Amino acid sequence: MPRPLLLSLALALTPVLFTTACAADPAAQAAVKPAQWPFAATEVARFDSPWAMAFLPDRSLLVTEKAGRLVHLDPASGRRHAIAGVPKVAHAGQGGFGDVALHPQFARNGLVYYSYAEPGENDTRGAAVARARLVLDAQGGGRLADAQVIWRQTPKVSGNGHYGHRLLFGPDGKLWISSSERQKFDPAQDMGGNLGKIIRLNDDGSVPADNPFAAQGSPANQVWSLGHRNILGLAFDARGRLWENEMGPKGGDELNLIQRGGNYGYPLVSNGDHYDGRDIPDHHTRPEFVAPKISWTPVISPSSLIIYDGAQFPQWRGNGFIGGLSSQSLVRIAFDGDNAREAERFDMGARIRAVTQGPDGALWLLEDGSNARLLKLTPRT
Repeated sequence: MPRPLLLSLALALTPVLFTTACAADPAAQAAVKPAQWPFAATEVARFDSPWAMAFLPDRSLLVTEKAGRLVHLDPASGRRHAIAGVPKVAHAGQGGFGDVALHPQFARNGLVYYSYAEPGENDTRGAAVARARLVLDAQGGGRLADAQVIWRQTPKVSGNGHYGHRLLFGPDGKLWISSSERQKFDPAQDMGGNLGKIIRLNDDGSVPADNPFAAQGSPANQVWSLGHRNILGLAFDARGRLWENEMGPKGGDELNLIQRGGNYGYPLVSNGDHYDGRDIPDHHTRPEFVAPKISWTPVISPSSLIIYDGAQFPQWRGNGFIGGLSSQSLVRIAFDGDNAREAERFDMGARIRAVTQGPDGALWLLEDGSNARLLKLTPRT
């Protein structure tokens, strides 16, 4: 089927939502300084350009570093070991080793999933997702065994930006992947490729029969939603709804509530503009596209997203937390039904690459760049 017809079908299936993006609350943008934080931040370890982390059942931690290293850390003792078997990565710009996630039945099958920028032919590259068994030794080191690539961005293109490749297992047991548009704009609306899309797969990489574009064949059958720019955060709330954050162009960072088959409009609409000064029509001009629930200008550069449900901060249960890069902040999001607002912003004094919730309900942050700190946030006493 020709690509324009595929796109027409995609647009026809897109729900029409007359939603106005809520701008971030100006009062919330006055970031809370460390002396007023309701938490204490304790340095646990340091890493070289880390990107993501995942807790194992024994409360040890896997941390990825962009250059192509997977580190197994015991936060209690500080002991760390390298995990062998990491694939060759295209480490340049925003590319490198990316996310890491555990299979929902990890305690039984030992499967970990990881994403990375994969080199291709003729100076091209694209994100890939693989799974492998994590085999640990008695000392805390180990290896990735029986590795298998289960998904790739298509097409591979030149450049070193906007891979996305965030991984998340949903309540349905499916694997969700953010596939950013690689700074190529138009692929986000092209159903002949999987760039600028949110992907939903079975845990073995096969395509669920109930995906919204399943009848269109590969790669459209992988797609859950389209029209995205650079998606770096995915999280499910207690109602099983998927939220994502993505970087806008010059202005217009977004928090979106994801709809099945939804088209979020990029690059046809955005609440930001092109970096060269060219205008992009705002979301309100094209109500056939799904509008963001929050739009940020100035941007926060959102790097990651969780929705908190732990015990250490009971006042924040059900709130979202976004790591901010250029804003050097931790941003708290309050939800009200299908709507959201920025409730608070904490000045962390460093670019925040990742945020997650620990097994005991503490918040854990990874800073960005070389000599980056791993921080544990606990209630201030």
